[in-house]
Amino acid sequence: MQAQDQMMIDIGISESDRESIVQGLSHLLADTYTLYLKTHNFHWNVTGPMFQTLHTMFMQQYTELSVAVDDIAERIRSLGFPAPGSYTDYAKLASIEETLGVPTADEMIRLLVAGNEAVVRTARAAFPAAERAGDESTADLLTERMRLHEKTAWMLRSLLQ
Repeated sequence: MQAQDQMMIDIGISESDRESIVQGLSHLLADTYTLYLKTHNFHWNVTGPMFQTLHTMFMQQYTELSVAVDDIAERIRSLGFPAPGSYTDYAKLASIEETLGVPTADEMIRLLVAGNEAVVRTARAAFPAAERAGDESTADLLTERMRLHEKTAWMLRSLLQ
């Protein structure tokens, strides 16, 4: 991976540290975008007695994920590297698999629990590089993503009990 900006970036984090941080953020971006797409798909296609509840909940979740995708990509750019932005990139970087077909509402919930938990693991794996480099901005972003996805997974799990 090569830094793209022509100007020297002097934010107190070396280029090699920024590159290491960006590798973790790129995985987080891919997982977040994949979860966004899955959640949006389920919003469109959910059926059954919990339709209104899930339709509304999924819309809130994909709307939040849309903002998160932008925040993560902009953090990558602010560190001086290009943000991955193609399905090919995301297929290579994401730990979340796409869902083909239309699962039942309960299966949608299970898949979204798993997806949110995967994003937490990806964010947690990216944290040490940011911490080692003293990159508080990235650490703050990662902490917020972990907190939100842990809460979302809990709320989804509660629907299955």
